[in-house]
Amino acid sequence: MFAKLELTEKHFDEINQELCNPEIISDQEKYKSLMKELKNLTPIVEKYREYKKENQNIEEAKEILSQHGIDKELKEMAEYEITCSKEKSQKISEELKILLLPKDPNDERNVIMEIRAGAGGEEAALFSGVLFRMYNMYAQEKRWKVDVLNSNETQLGGFKEISFMISGEGAYSKLKYESGVHRVQRVPDTEAQGRVHTSTVTVAVLPEAEDVEIEINPTDLQIDTYRAGGAGGQHVNKTESAIRITHIPTGIVVECQDERSQYKNKDKAMKVLKSRLLEAKREEQNSSLAEERRMQVGTGDRSERIRTYNYPQSRLTDHRIGLTLYRLEDVLNGNIEEILEALSTADRAAKLAGENKF
Repeated sequence: MFAKLELTEKHFDEINQELCNPEIISDQEKYKSLMKELKNLTPIVEKYREYKKENQNIEEAKEILSQHGIDKELKEMAEYEITCSKEKSQKISEELKILLLPKDPNDERNVIMEIRAGAGGEEAALFSGVLFRMYNMYAQEKRWKVDVLNSNETQLGGFKEISFMISGEGAYSKLKYESGVHRVQRVPDTEAQGRVHTSTVTVAVLPEAEDVEIEINPTDLQIDTYRAGGAGGQHVNKTESAIRITHIPTGIVVECQDERSQYKNKDKAMKVLKSRLLEAKREEQNSSLAEERRMQVGTGDRSERIRTYNYPQSRLTDHRIGLTLYRLEDVLNGNIEEILEALSTADRAAKLAGENKF
């Protein structure tokens, strides 16, 4: 590990030197690439330098102890320095192991999230709206942009399905653990007997695909236009601005009707299509990842879940890591950072142990 850290530190210094080169500064693409690499290496190098400093403190203290005739007070200070620095060094060593874990190349990307009502009919559709609001409020807190791509709203204000893009630095790294079946337990407004119902919603989280990664042959696309449907508005059902794109080789169908402009709807639909094709490509390349994703998202059955939202107890439980919080209203208002951090920590710990938890 430490040989790798030495090489990393050396490479870090080399990048800093390159960034002072006028030729590099004038080449915006190269400069941007090096700055991104520097940003990724900085926390590792800074932590490694902390580690080396503590080890240096230990050696200096040992040198003092090796001297003849040192007074008792100086000896105690040196011994204390060795004890403290060893503890810090051990802690930093563990932190370095985590920092050296292979980084998900998608972590800095924007995400496309798709929320669909599962078991539970209208109640599931209503909770789809609750989850969309939760993610929307979290994104606002992070100063990320939310752009609805497509939605199928019910008469009571829920969503049979809704897809949206969240744009912001590190969006995928935070939200990628949300993929799966979310189960809600509550008394629906339509329930006269006051009985608690269990419903499910499925959430899929896809990294936004870059144009260079996915090339689509125009002849492989069937593009249909139709009149947008919705809750109202002058343009609804008046113009054929809605877009449906079918990727013929895979059968993937994407719809978008949230913009008045047919061109904008087509652009958004293509973004979703590319992300889905990129995901399909990755799953094909890695069958174990494909199986893992199927296990996460599942069928939307009530018995499958990654998380439960229990309204009567004001309880949220994430079943993957055994995390339970009794502040459901706070969570549904977008305060989900604690949950996402806990999932990220558990994922890192599993990878250190050689497991593939998520």
